[in-house]
Amino acid sequence: MSNEEKTKPSLDNAKNLLGNLTSAAQNLKETKPKVFYGAVGGVALLILIAVFSGGESRPTVQQYSKKALAVGQTYSLVSPNSYDPASTIRIVPAPGTLAAYDDTEEADRTGTCQHFPQGTKVKVLRLQDAFDTANSFAEVSIEGGECNGKTGWVLSIDLQ
Repeated sequence: MSNEEKTKPSLDNAKNLLGNLTSAAQNLKETKPKVFYGAVGGVALLILIAVFSGGESRPTVQQYSKKALAVGQTYSLVSPNSYDPASTIRIVPAPGTLAAYDDTEEADRTGTCQHFPQGTKVKVLRLQDAFDTANSFAEVSIEGGECNGKTGWVLSIDLQ
């Protein structure tokens, strides 16, 4: 049996179904025009709603782009990956060691001059490339407060 012979019965079934639907719609139009036009209007309304709906609304997140940092300039520490404005930014002794810290010890969470609130002013001392990305890390010096002059490394994205 060829492919043409196999598809002929399903093609005939589709033609019969389309013919039945068309005749049913014509019959409904002749016998109950209000129902027919109401159904057509309802389908059109659903299509319009689908076309003009905006989709899922998401909370707006402030987008930060990586700045072109300059050595010697002063910036503010900002955590673009956090929704919590009270979150802190950790200063580490070497670039790339941010993920190496386990904050399970109390001293790691509350030690002085390790975690800084957002908005803390820092001066960039030097920049470090990593993972084929220029200036991924920045060595900074804290400007002001009890940790004035303390140096450490942060992700460059944390500087705005």
